Amino acid sequence: MDLSKLITEQRNPNTLTIDELATPDLVALINAEDGRVAAAVEMALYEIAALVEATVAALAAGGRLIYVGAGTSGRLGVLDASECPPTFGTDPRQVVGVIAGGERALRHPVEGAEDDAQQGEKDMRALGVGADDVVVGIAASGRTPYTLGAIRYARNGDAKVGCIVNNPGSEMEQVAHYPIVVLCGPEVVTGSTRMKAGTAQKMVLNMITTATMIRLGKVYENLMIDVEISNHKLRTRALGIIREITGSDEEQAARALNEHGSVKAAVFALLTGADQATIQTLLAANDGHLKRAMQAFEEREA
Repeated sequence: MDLSKLITEQRNPNTLTIDELATPDLVALINAEDGRVAAAVEMALYEIAALVEATVAALAAGGRLIYVGAGTSGRLGVLDASECPPTFGTDPRQVVGVIAGGERALRHPVEGAEDDAQQGEKDMRALGVGADDVVVGIAASGRTPYTLGAIRYARNGDAKVGCIVNNPGSEMEQVAHYPIVVLCGPEVVTGSTRMKAGTAQKMVLNMITTATMIRLGKVYENLMIDVEISNHKLRTRALGIIREITGSDEEQAARALNEHGSVKAAVFALLTGADQATIQTLLAANDGHLKRAMQAFEEREA
């Protein structure tokens, strides 16, 4: 597809005089355009849910979720992947972000990286992408060569392939099993897809990982029950979660956390009085779902 024909490359008729506006009016106009993004994402909820289902199945079976993109799209994928371990206690190898140009490209432009389809293929081969994995290509245009090379390799290797794009009828949409097309319209600044397109991509990425982790039992009610305790803030949050669910005081929560080693196990112990061996056995038997595990305990004790 000719670049000039992409929706994200068109001039936005609402912002033709944006360079003449006073600052309050300027930021109000940007905000108004951003307000269109959530409605555009809403139009793709069915497709997002289908990709989530595929991702849940893959991760439950020991596979991976791999995001791949270039520029802003690649950075957003890396960001979303990097937030999964502290938020949901996942292994860093379980959700992976790959960006054209490698780590340097996170902070600096890497000339020509997005145009190298062969490197996209090589990066997927280096990760050993295969049938157990879900690979999601991210590109506003839907035609970035690096990302196309990566998802074509993934599909040929029997991985499940998704994409997040902001233009219709793209090559990536045709390659993907699970295409997500979010049409936000032209950007405030013509072609600056770090804006509405990037916001839409971030919203969809949030949905994919958050919904997947909820389905995998890493959220209890609306609390991060598998939060990784890697610093003082996260330990404070963990203790707060334990107290919120169990009604325990700070000393009881800290004692249970120290004894059982995780928020999930500490909550189980405080609510049921079960011993460590029983807790671990029932959590494993119920795929880490705390509510199911505690229900199994109650049924066994009845």
